[in-house]
Amino acid sequence: MNTSQRPLFLLTISAAVFLLAACNQSQPPTAGEKVDAGIESTQEAATEAKQDVQAAGNEIKQDVTQAGTTIADGAADMTITTMVKAALATDDQLSAMAISVETTNKVVTLTGPAPSQAASDRATAMGEAVDGVTEVDNRLTVDSKS
Repeated sequence: MNTSQRPLFLLTISAAVFLLAACNQSQPPTAGEKVDAGIESTQEAATEAKQDVQAAGNEIKQDVTQAGTTIADGAADMTITTMVKAALATDDQLSAMAISVETTNKVVTLTGPAPSQAASDRATAMGEAVDGVTEVDNRLTVDSKS
């Protein structure tokens, strides 16, 4: 390469480098690209919102199911208490009014006086005979004065 062509060659190389550098610069997004990005962002937000709503719905469903179970268990316990009280009322030696009957999770607790050990044992048997009772905790005290 002769020296007279050298400046022209350097000028050509510089122009090529400049043009290549300009090609690598990013252009601002077009209106169509902006719309596409907005649609994609909206779709992602909608998907996230849908997942959040589904998760909240599942949580509410579980809470309602649990509340329904708790209410049903409480109703069952009240029914058992009523049935045990009714059974105790049929025994002429036991005072259904003086004996407290409490039911929790189908376990019946009897408290109060009983005129004899035999009457106390009958109260246990009456409680156990009621449908749904899983256990009877007999805390009756035998009162020999009755």
